[in-house]
Amino acid sequence: MLNQVTLVGNLGQDPELKYTTSGKATTTLSLATSEKWVGKDGQMQEKTEWHRVVLWEKMAENAAKYLRKGSMVLFVGKNATRCWEDQQGVKKYTTEIIAKEMKFIGGNQQGQQNHAPAQQARPQGQALAPQTNHPAQQQGFTPNPAPVAVDATPNLDTIPF
Repeated sequence: MLNQVTLVGNLGQDPELKYTTSGKATTTLSLATSEKWVGKDGQMQEKTEWHRVVLWEKMAENAAKYLRKGSMVLFVGKNATRCWEDQQGVKKYTTEIIAKEMKFIGGNQQGQQNHAPAQQARPQGQALAPQTNHPAQQQGFTPNPAPVAVDATPNLDTIPF
């Protein structure tokens, strides 16, 4: 089974860094993704979806340090649903993207570049807080990667169940 989400969008607000009682850094972001198409009437249509993205530890700290409302960013992670009871005992649910990878793409929606203090500056397009030490991730990010072919026919001998 595979639970992987890849999103490219713009932040709806500045990241707010928080810490758990055990001292782990975390932040929850609102990410807007949009799609555009020409409707049957010939008019341009647009739909925006909002996603809750949860970041932990170094990735959360880097987001708070480098990203601002409007920043375009790529997230790779997994889809997760949490359940809890509110003060009245009513069950509540939320679906979130738990980010495993975050990459800065460019300026904000108005085309302006994000400005970090000089001691925190880094080259345009450099990856932020990869969760692995894979050499390709250390090389930076190419915003328009080539499509990857996926074999739709699995090899049944390799499935672990």
